[in-house]
Amino acid sequence: MSNDKARIRALNDDLRRHLLGGGAVMTAGIASLGAEAVLRLVQTIAVFDDFCTENDPHSEHDFGAFDFEGARVFFKIDYYNLSMTGHSPNPADPTVTERVITLMLAEEY
Repeated sequence: MSNDKARIRALNDDLRRHLLGGGAVMTAGIASLGAEAVLRLVQTIAVFDDFCTENDPHSEHDFGAFDFEGARVFFKIDYYNLSMTGHSPNPADPTVTERVITLMLAEEY
């Protein structure tokens, strides 16, 4: 595995596990579940480790899917430039990348 892939994965894991190094957003469907459910979802995502070739083909830990209280939930990490107007020029470099994790119901994808 390249050093860039390992660095991207580590940065994504920091965001997913600790909400460090980026921002977080949720869809209206997630918000409608209520504050307590959102807290449990954040905790679930922090310990998520079901990464495989099917959902993580680039070994970046940037996507996950799981069932939560009868709903299918996705999380996705995207890489933006610092002005949030386009893609990051180098997702392995946190000085030029703004990471954003999005929590959504699968039906909202």
